[in-house]
Amino acid sequence: MTISLSGTALAAAIRAGITGTPARLAIVTATTDEATAWYVRSISAAAAKVGISCEVVETKDVAGTLSELGNDIHGIILATPVPGEVPAAEFAMGIPPTKDVDGANPVSLGRLAAGLPAFAPATAEAVVRLLEHHHIEIAGRRAMIVGRSTVVGKPLAHLLLNRHATVTVAHSRTPDLAAVTREADILIAAAGRAGLIGPDHVRPGAVVIDVGTNPTADGGLVGDVDPAVADRAGALSPVPGGVGPVTTALLLSHTVDAARTAAH
Repeated sequence: MTISLSGTALAAAIRAGITGTPARLAIVTATTDEATAWYVRSISAAAAKVGISCEVVETKDVAGTLSELGNDIHGIILATPVPGEVPAAEFAMGIPPTKDVDGANPVSLGRLAAGLPAFAPATAEAVVRLLEHHHIEIAGRRAMIVGRSTVVGKPLAHLLLNRHATVTVAHSRTPDLAAVTREADILIAAAGRAGLIGPDHVRPGAVVIDVGTNPTADGGLVGDVDPAVADRAGALSPVPGGVGPVTTALLLSHTVDAARTAAH
């Protein structure tokens, strides 16, 4: 039977360790993307439950808004996508690394790659924490990431390498994707395409982590992994209820860490 890699208990444990510290979080958003809106709502609701003040700032001037956020803000998240042709990373350079709780500033990503202290992108960190929570061995395993974004794929590769996995990153131009992914002991789907990974992509008994959050017409969410993979994988994270709640809890934990650092 396939093991369900739920993130609910882990998220609860992370939240339990962050109460009691006053902290303020700002989420800057300039998009009407429904998946982003769902993500922002989930963060706001979770912040309220642990006493973190969360301000959602809707703007058309991303750079200006980031520069105007006050010193009393401890954590800053830039929701993506951003409008226009300017890459989100350009805007994220306006987030001080000490407040960059989702690891979006290229400085934070560079420090992460160099093994220096920095906030890791929360979704990438959530994947690793979920594997560790369920006692899945990472060291020495073949880990395949499908997706090369700076939000998940690239930083996750560094986090897994730091834990001694052998890491491969695949993407939209990888020929015969299924042949490559079937080599993985741990397969992480983070491409943002509903149902991209089917049973033929998975080696029997492999661990599959579904990072996808694709909105459906009825207001729900589906992942990047076809549910039929459950008949082939040894373990599979659900959507929703897998990586998502851990990501949200880590963003709040990072915010509290930033507030504690600012207080000293």
